Amino acid sequence: MEPGVWGNKTVVTEFILLGLTENIELQPILFAIFLFAYVITVGGNLSILAAIFVEPKLHTPMYYFLGNLSLLDIGCITVTIPPMLACLLTHQCRVPYAACISQLFFFHLLAGVDCHLLTAMAYDRYLAICQPLTYSIRMSRDIQGALVAACCSISSINALTHTVAVSVLDFCGPNVVNHFYCDLPPLFQLSCSSIHLNGQLLFVGATFMGVVPLIFISVSYAHVAAAVLRIRSSEGRKKAFSTCGSHLTVVCIFYGTGFFSYMRLGSVSASDKDKGIGILNTVASPMLNPLIYSLRNPDVQGALKRLLTGKRPPE
Repeated sequence: MEPGVWGNKTVVTEFILLGLTENIELQPILFAIFLFAYVITVGGNLSILAAIFVEPKLHTPMYYFLGNLSLLDIGCITVTIPPMLACLLTHQCRVPYAACISQLFFFHLLAGVDCHLLTAMAYDRYLAICQPLTYSIRMSRDIQGALVAACCSISSINALTHTVAVSVLDFCGPNVVNHFYCDLPPLFQLSCSSIHLNGQLLFVGATFMGVVPLIFISVSYAHVAAAVLRIRSSEGRKKAFSTCGSHLTVVCIFYGTGFFSYMRLGSVSASDKDKGIGILNTVASPMLNPLIYSLRNPDVQGALKRLLTGKRPPE
């Protein structure tokens, strides 16, 4: 690395990402695996979007939110995996400082919108099952758009706060990042200035972007469960729960991996384990979402079959 010099201080102008492995023999195998995962993820989420677009039966608030979730999943995996594939091809990964900070911003922006969109989806299920008579009014198109806009605004503030806080840190020593993309904990380990404020911001961000939405989701589903259990017919209960099962599965995967990643800030020795958790965050969750929603949803399955066979949806 050729460091920049500002005054009497050496300034890091680029970072070197170690990636998943330094074993050159394993890199072509990893390239093939992650390229396959990327294609499957983008293809699966685009299929969900196409099915929602062409199937009139899916023009409902629940599928409007699902379509936005599919867009976010494509964005999240695109921010991290293509650069990693380029690094595996070249057997080195030098990332300019500005590119690293940009990747950090967009990853947290998209992941943050994901957090709050899952909350909006839980609220939608609450209204549909617990307040069916006023559902169409309380979840009108204007309200759907307002909820998505609110998710984007909150996440933008969070991502921008973390990005600015990291950009003012001094990086004047080591520049080797033990990860396959630029993220907060591994960058904190390289800073030669105090990260106390950054740690506090990360805790506050995790609270508002993770804990608070999870509380709202839990409260929404507590009301849903109570309402469903009051349904006398077993068929009615099964149908009500079936619309929530896919969403709950996605919530468990997303929040489970997210909390493992950002609630262990002080564990420097766990960096290699964090790579595995990072794979779950950036690859497994976006790849599984289309599968989860299509396997458990006959409406989506029917729309996908008609899309693939070219048949028109029923009038």
